Amino acid sequence: MDGKHMQIGEVAARTELSLRTIRHYEETGLVVPSARSQGGFRLYTETDVARLMVIRRMKPLGFTLEQMRDLLDATDRLDSDGEPPEAEHRELVERVRTFEQAAAERVADLRKQLGRAEDFAATLRARLERSANPRP
Repeated sequence: MDGKHMQIGEVAARTELSLRTIRHYEETGLVVPSARSQGGFRLYTETDVARLMVIRRMKPLGFTLEQMRDLLDATDRLDSDGEPPEAEHRELVERVRTFEQAAAERVADLRKQLGRAEDFAATLRARLERSANPRP
């Protein structure tokens, strides 16, 4: 290895995704290894790792595989060599903006849920403290 490519195990460790999950994302076309070794092992680049990190961050926010594919397509086209025509560029930026807004809404919802969970845990803690110190 020349240091530019990583095998799937290293990618799994870096992304905190299982080998099975990475293979699933490959099967669904979300990420494709950049190369294969002579022995047939999948080889990934930093770009592939960054792509997997986008997917990993979208998953807990409830985005579907199709939505992930749509966002990755838009960002790939924006990042590609050769600027897309102005109208296409605007449309791609708007698609990414729509995902950013959806992510922000989902984060706000998760914060509300987290607040409720923290309140619940505090209620249980207080209940346990009362039970541990019975009245005389």
